[in-house]
Amino acid sequence: MNKERDRLLKQMEKLARCKANDAVKLAFLDGSRLEEVDGLDLTPLTGFKCSDKGGVEIQLVDRLAALRLLVELSDGQESQQAAEFFQAWERKAGQGEREES
Repeated sequence: MNKERDRLLKQMEKLARCKANDAVKLAFLDGSRLEEVDGLDLTPLTGFKCSDKGGVEIQLVDRLAALRLLVELSDGQESQQAAEFFQAWERKAGQGEREES
């Protein structure tokens, strides 16, 4: 198996599963706590802008696009792994919907 392909598949899966929690935390860090930035997982962050009026714009990775690319790159044995991943994803999404009710 191609090591570069494996690395790419792992990164795509990480992007598809990542949470935005730390990116949101970054928006609220003040100057006295900037050392905390090193401990944040900013994997999903693709853009970050602060305005002079205090507004913050956060741009995150398109998780659906990451999932689509993951499916395109998967074949053979990886197709089974991708199917299992999506089944787990759907179960988790279903749990989230029930929690909101």
